[in-house]
Amino acid sequence: MPTYQERIEGGLYGLLIGDALGVPYEFHPPERIPAPELIEFEPPAGFSRAHESVPPGTWSDDGAHALCLLASLLYRKTLDLEDLGRRLVNWYELGYMAVDYEVFDVGIQTREALANVRAGVPALKAGPSGERANGNGSLMRVLPLALWHRGDDAALARDAMLQSRVTHGHMRSQVCCALYCLWARRTLEGSADAWADALATFRELYPEPLEQRTELESAVRPDSPDTGRGTGYVVDCLHSARDCMAAGPYERVVKAAIMLGHDTDTTAAVAGGIAGLRDGIQTIPERWRNALRGTELVEPLLKELLALRGR
Repeated sequence: MPTYQERIEGGLYGLLIGDALGVPYEFHPPERIPAPELIEFEPPAGFSRAHESVPPGTWSDDGAHALCLLASLLYRKTLDLEDLGRRLVNWYELGYMAVDYEVFDVGIQTREALANVRAGVPALKAGPSGERANGNGSLMRVLPLALWHRGDDAALARDAMLQSRVTHGHMRSQVCCALYCLWARRTLEGSADAWADALATFRELYPEPLEQRTELESAVRPDSPDTGRGTGYVVDCLHSARDCMAAGPYERVVKAAIMLGHDTDTTAAVAGGIAGLRDGIQTIPERWRNALRGTELVEPLLKELLALRGR
């Protein structure tokens, strides 16, 4: 069994490596994705890779935003939405927390939200909140909150929803972030059925007829047998990650996520973070850990996080 610290390290690197692994395969339908044994940082010869100028082993906006959130939490010692908003603007404008300071693959909704922050809109109100504004951009970054947080489940769920509002203000996105963080916490604790336990906790925290509970049951539909399709819709992304966890150990989980096609980097990041938490850093293939670019940005943050959460 992995140690507590190996789980935390596995969660953070699981997200970043899943993201980087998925980058070359983004936008392709599932029938165009190579066979699992051929899915690597460097796609097989002849594959029409997305983001052709991006070197293999580079995380995208998913990983950069997760590191922005982690850096903000560690520096401010609390969830400070204004600080997070400024860091995300610095990512967009200056390449903060991006490998080689190169920004690529910016979502339309995120671009709009960060323009709002830049214009002086309070971070709490910056994220578009229409029903169609439910991409997976706040879900993709939220895992570090669960790794850092020492409050109770109610505080974790509340903060997960608050951080979503910087870029994704609709309650559906907020609920997905809260459920995901509870799922991550139960995984970190070693639960035998972390998804079910997280869902039960969410329902206890938000009984009917609260808006959060209504959105969970009517739109997120966490008990639905429908399988995820790997798209950028926040609910589908969460379902896809849930489904991929049944594939086996970490490597199989992230490859299953990529084989869904479409938003491959985010699906693999969201699923990979949970798989890394469950399995620990040592189960992430060494070839991927060694080839991940930008680790000089990760290691100081990870060291501080492990010191904070040390047991």
